[in-house]
Amino acid sequence: MKLLVASNNPAKLEELRRILSAAGVDGVELVSQGDAPDYPRPTESGRTFKDNALIKARAGAKHSGLVTVADDSGLAVDELNGMPGPLSARWSGEHGADEANNELLLSQLRDAPDERRGAAFVSVCALVSPDGREWTAEGRWQGRLLREPRGTGGFGYDPLFVPAEEDEDGARGRTSAELSREEKDARSHRRKALSGLVDPIGRLAAEGE
Repeated sequence: MKLLVASNNPAKLEELRRILSAAGVDGVELVSQGDAPDYPRPTESGRTFKDNALIKARAGAKHSGLVTVADDSGLAVDELNGMPGPLSARWSGEHGADEANNELLLSQLRDAPDERRGAAFVSVCALVSPDGREWTAEGRWQGRLLREPRGTGGFGYDPLFVPAEEDEDGARGRTSAELSREEKDARSHRRKALSGLVDPIGRLAAEGE
């Protein structure tokens, strides 16, 4: 079975490939949206991560005729009632302006005490088949936000985010920007969400045999 990953990021394909391999799922060939001619760019107009993930997965399945998986992810801050949420990448107004997004978030949390700086990275992955069947799975990575960035790895809000497990006894209190790529992949919200789709992907692959 060919499975379209609605992304041009090769790291996402490799991550899903590792997850499927570890789960013993065979018979799945992953392809990226770059392999589909004239791939559409759907407007991510949803109000939730789930909405946007489904928008992207539905568009991919309709365009390609392939089972499609897509994700939408971002940061949910307790003090901001779950925002930036689906607006995380363009919180400051410009898509992908990481430094500006971080500066705005720190400004908004300037008066929040440490006990009210809880946050979570959230990812929702959607799986859509051309016959209209749909599945979604959510992954969350709990933690807290610092008052200034730390670390040079990762992207987005990684330099501000200290995962909850880094606050446990004996841990080093690192931000996700200070973790190795392998450590981050093993813990991340996206991996948790993708893992939640292993069973339906396996069933669809078996149907195609």
